[in-house]
Amino acid sequence: MAADISSLILLRNDPGVAAELEVQAELGDVDAQYAMGLICAEGRGVAQDVARAFMWLTLADEQGDRDALSLRTTIAASMSDADHARALELCRERRPYTGSPAMRWLRQRRRPPGRH
Repeated sequence: MAADISSLILLRNDPGVAAELEVQAELGDVDAQYAMGLICAEGRGVAQDVARAFMWLTLADEQGDRDALSLRTTIAASMSDADHARALELCRERRPYTGSPAMRWLRQRRRPPGRH
């Protein structure tokens, strides 16, 4: 059963809803993964955490959610180097495979200037 994210527009700070969505996201529900990316980015019902948002949106993107890719790109533009490093670690923990576009992008971001 797909996650019901229709009520997300009305959510403000509801940790119960966030916890339910996280369970569904952990089970691989792409809609819940996108929703977790959104609520982590905005801090709805969870502490604001752009690295976790990036990770959830990466998982949704890997399942073909183009909206997740767009939101992830927006979030990534405002992330600090520390946020990027943490996002890389979170993605590695989730996906041992590091050949995804998001992982390549994060590794490239961490390289010192002048190295390609």
